[in-house]
Amino acid sequence: MKKKIIFLGYSLTQTNLIKFLRSKKNIVRIYRNRNLNRKIIEKADLIISFGYRKIIKSSHLKFPKRPIINLHISYLPYNRGSHPNFWSFVEKTIKGVTIHEIDSKIDNGPIILRKKVIFKNKKDLTFTETHKILIKTIEKLFIQNYDQIISGNYSRKKINFKGTFHKASQLPKNIKSWNVKIFDYLKNYTR
Repeated sequence: MKKKIIFLGYSLTQTNLIKFLRSKKNIVRIYRNRNLNRKIIEKADLIISFGYRKIIKSSHLKFPKRPIINLHISYLPYNRGSHPNFWSFVEKTIKGVTIHEIDSKIDNGPIILRKKVIFKNKKDLTFTETHKILIKTIEKLFIQNYDQIISGNYSRKKINFKGTFHKASQLPKNIKSWNVKIFDYLKNYTR
């Protein structure tokens, strides 16, 4: 069944999900960094956030026909907020991806799906390479579970464990490039 979908965040060149959603005959409007308003929200059958850098106002969460879906490249509740891939290595937390509903707190809503990711050859990988692996993993997880997600016919799991959270401003100043080998960066990392 064709849906009107608002896609927040990544563009056509940054994710395969927009083309996939359109291939399923959905009408997809992309809002890269635009703010949402009530009119936009109420017209959509579903809103998907993936790589969206703005916080959706709590007052806007009552307008959608159903909860907004967020795709986050961490294994929630670990590494909520900014730069989750980076912090998963620095803090040695579980790596993975999560699809969840948005609530009034950042990366805190009920979990729909999540998947752990184990990186092989960690010594040779860069932050850019692991980020790409996480993006591909979450896209695949979404596509495999498309029918459940699009229909809203999925179970929700609330995690009551606090996990970890980081703001963009917490990123260390010495990270100059995401193309640095993670192992080399961590050898010299100090807080």
